[in-house]
Amino acid sequence: MKKAELLSPGGSLRKIKTALLYGADAVYLGTPDLSLRTKSEITMEDLLEVARICRSNNKKFYLTLNLFSHNKDIAKLPKFVETIKQVQPDGILVADVGIFDYVKEHLPNINIHISTQANVCSSISVNFWKKQGAALCVMAREVSYNELKEIKEQCDGIKIEAFIHGSMCMTYSGRCLLSNFMAERGANQGSCANSCRWNYKLKVKLKDDSLFDLEINEQNMDMFQFYLEEEFREGELFEIQEDGIGAYILNSKDLCLMPVLADYLAIGVDTLKIEGRNKSEYYAAITARAYRLAMDSYYENPAEFNYKPYLNELYTIQNRGYTMAFHDGRLTNLAHNYDLTKTISDYAYAGIIIGYEVFEGEDCILMEVRNLLKSGDILEFISPYLLEPIRLRLYEFIDAQDGYHKPKISAGKMGQAIRIPLSLFHNEEKDKLKEMLPEFTVVRKVYIEPMYETFFKHNKVSFGVEAGTASQNVLDKLQEKVDVLKKEKWDKEAHKDKTLLKPCCSKGCNGCMIFWEGDEYATLREKMKNKPIGEKLIKNIDF
Repeated sequence: MKKAELLSPGGSLRKIKTALLYGADAVYLGTPDLSLRTKSEITMEDLLEVARICRSNNKKFYLTLNLFSHNKDIAKLPKFVETIKQVQPDGILVADVGIFDYVKEHLPNINIHISTQANVCSSISVNFWKKQGAALCVMAREVSYNELKEIKEQCDGIKIEAFIHGSMCMTYSGRCLLSNFMAERGANQGSCANSCRWNYKLKVKLKDDSLFDLEINEQNMDMFQFYLEEEFREGELFEIQEDGIGAYILNSKDLCLMPVLADYLAIGVDTLKIEGRNKSEYYAAITARAYRLAMDSYYENPAEFNYKPYLNELYTIQNRGYTMAFHDGRLTNLAHNYDLTKTISDYAYAGIIIGYEVFEGEDCILMEVRNLLKSGDILEFISPYLLEPIRLRLYEFIDAQDGYHKPKISAGKMGQAIRIPLSLFHNEEKDKLKEMLPEFTVVRKVYIEPMYETFFKHNKVSFGVEAGTASQNVLDKLQEKVDVLKKEKWDKEAHKDKTLLKPCCSKGCNGCMIFWEGDEYATLREKMKNKPIGEKLIKNIDF
């Protein structure tokens, strides 16, 4: 069976290295000027480094030139061409027909990929681009699975790429006017302000043109209900809900095709693409890892493939709830999140390993801190080579800058780091830790904000209903709880994350005094003595 390419986003050199370490076959990246990557941190030196890494590790990289051009952009094209000649990417992503023609003329030997921004939705469009000389078409997110299957059957001689994970746009493949109108930032010039994620307030305008805020408070919150009625659906009301924070009527959930991944692999889609150029290294690692594991598992035994363990891994990254979006041909009422615009998860990105050093005569991990860490936090080190995380409960943190032992430490400025002595990993083989946890290994902490736990469960069940694995009745009951929470006045102090010792998870984490000293865990401790670190991801690796 021909295997699909797993393609990850590259917003910075570190994210690129992380995605490749965790299993991506290729990365796509862009410079800030001529792509939809205005927040890109990629320099010319970085491009050369990416080229070196990919060529020496049998990986690929693609550059984006997928903006819609204005006259002011044309003068930059010759310099871009010279850059392409120097770094020799495996392909260029293009959306604008003028830029396509320019690249084809000045770089006749480069593979040109048609970006999703070009809104390719049919076989006739794919075949058009094939005739122009395109090597690949990235399908618009609006293309259903059945349409994609037909396109694969009807279009030979050109590769097909499809999105499988990431943020969704509430408009048509990113052709958004909201951002231009609300913030004078062009979505198709790489400057989208994400206006669809903002909070909106209801206003009341009287006939004399006087305008008032419609304040929703404890005294009147049960007096009002607001609905939209569409012209051709008379009597079908779409509720607009607003709480003390705002209303979320445009907030799409994130795309996740893990439940139907086997279908896409079975029809031979050439490239499966993950969105997320502005996400963290942790996002790059976990998405690449989850889909790499899932794809390898499918190819090893398609008949026995089970996506659920890999979907559980995707829930450890921040998300707005998941949806299969246009997989079945149209969006449903489950595809948007009307309750909460905040991204949530039951884990938080704790940090990333940036190296090893000797401190006070002891080998230590040097970890850059990316979130608040407090005494009693359980850290999970996600090895690129092991199925199971290596867990460690920490009671204090050694500040890498001043050497002080502290009960808590915040991310603070970029570069804030801590030292973690290898001796704390008393349940692991110390001489192998450096190989199992190389540079760019990501670390997460077990965490969920109590006030958002119900919203998180609601999102998971909603996705289960969409995927056909959960009951609508269960979702309805959770929705009732969500509605109650939204009507209540949230007491921030009551829900504030206190510095309290978290209970034991009974998994035998390194350094967990509760587990290793408590009488109630005596039997489990005996079992842990013979417990391996975890099944290897890469079977031929030798630590």
